[in-house]
Amino acid sequence: MVKITKKQKSIRESIDLQKEYSLNEAIEVLQGLPKAKFNETVEVSCKLNVDPKKSDQMVRGSVVLPSGLGKEIRVLVFCKGEKEREAKDAGADHVGGEDLVEKIKSGWMEFDVAIAAPDMMREVGKIGKMLGPRGLMPSPKNGTVTDQLAKAIKESKAGKLDYRMDKTGTVNAGLGKISFSKDELIQNINSFLESLLSAKPASSKGHFLRSVGISTTMSPGLIIALSEVQK
Repeated sequence: MVKITKKQKSIRESIDLQKEYSLNEAIEVLQGLPKAKFNETVEVSCKLNVDPKKSDQMVRGSVVLPSGLGKEIRVLVFCKGEKEREAKDAGADHVGGEDLVEKIKSGWMEFDVAIAAPDMMREVGKIGKMLGPRGLMPSPKNGTVTDQLAKAIKESKAGKLDYRMDKTGTVNAGLGKISFSKDELIQNINSFLESLLSAKPASSKGHFLRSVGISTTMSPGLIIALSEVQK
């Protein structure tokens, strides 16, 4: 028999897993739970009314969260020539060309976002199998393959979130830290949901969101009332 700790028991007693919460109520409940030994991430999970097997119903997008992600974002930029100075001046943590490609080939992955100038994609493609599974492959669709390097770097540093639907038709996103104020979390979550709703495929009929849940890294999930989200 699995023993339930006092902390786990306290959490279970604090949460009604069948109730549909307003976003405001849900955040108050999560922030009132016993704290972990680290600053937990607040995570939102959205089940979508799409068919993941259909290419025209793939959902992905990006949004700059107004309150940021709650952590320092390490930005790597693949570029050469004059673009290197632009990237460094904009605050990139790592800047280079073939040298960075070789460094990553050797197993180095100490960055959170990778941005590339278009003329570097031939080289970057050589490490696509390393970057892709980690969600780090630069892409024109999310603005990380661009000539506007300074803009892309500043957005990433400010809290740009790239999201993508998984094979089950669900989008999961970390939208801040539990230490954020309630208003900061609400702003981030609303910005994410607005972006997600705007990414609804034209071929998806009916209500786009089937369910929305919110949790912290260590907590059970709370159900958010769709009536609040839809509006």
